[in-house]
Amino acid sequence: MADDPDRDPIRALEARIAAAKGPEPEDKSPDDRYSQASLAWRMVIEMVAGVGIGFLIGYGADAVLGTAPWLMLVFTLLGFAAGVKTMIASAKEAQGKVDAAAALNEPGAGAPRERNKDG
Repeated sequence: MADDPDRDPIRALEARIAAAKGPEPEDKSPDDRYSQASLAWRMVIEMVAGVGIGFLIGYGADAVLGTAPWLMLVFTLLGFAAGVKTMIASAKEAQGKVDAAAALNEPGAGAPRERNKDG
């Protein structure tokens, strides 16, 4: 009875366990690309970079033109707006609603459209 290769109980048990588990997932879903922490840091860096670049451009223009502090304020606000736009594009990209290029073009561009009840 122990010499019978067709009746190996361990192999039979392994086969039953594998059949009960079902197929193993091949790869993680695209939503798993971004962890919440890395997405948050990316958004913070985009905002700080936008404001910082706007500040530096405005400060430099004020130094050259002698219009302190007006251009610094204007470009800082423009940098803030650019940072917010980039953060929104990153959030849409992370949700998988839009690809990166379409997200930056204009708000809502490339987003999947909702289907009507008729099809």
